[in-house]
Amino acid sequence: MKKYIFFILILIVLFYSSGQTYEEQSLIPDLKRFLPNEPFKGILSTLQVPYWGSTISVEERGYHAFVEFLIRKGAHVFIFGALAAAIYYAFRKFFLAFVITAGFAVIDEYHQSLTGGRTPTIHDVLLDSFGAALVLLVIFVIKTYRSKRKKSTLN
Repeated sequence: MKKYIFFILILIVLFYSSGQTYEEQSLIPDLKRFLPNEPFKGILSTLQVPYWGSTISVEERGYHAFVEFLIRKGAHVFIFGALAAAIYYAFRKFFLAFVITAGFAVIDEYHQSLTGGRTPTIHDVLLDSFGAALVLLVIFVIKTYRSKRKKSTLN
């Protein structure tokens, strides 16, 4: 049962998060309070992120909204990577962990479609799936490295 706890906790966080409106989730007031001097604005101003048919940038959105965008999209990669790791830990199957995580990404976007002020998008499903694939790749590399290292110490 222990191996499913992390998986269940992540699903609870996802369900709660995708059920909130943008206004409830907005980080902008906190970012304005904690980053009033707009640190790294010069560097961030050079970034332009193509996303959902538009280009997201400091110039286009403003400093705090752009930082929020980066944090929110980074959270997609992180939480779905953690979900994939939890599923892998529970079942020890890479492909299964990826497919289940991608399925939850689709369900999460559907859940967002039922929440006011949220826009579900295939781009977020792809970002979530990328997070899953990235973490599973890291787990695979570490597992392979440890296995080879263990074999070499036995010989």
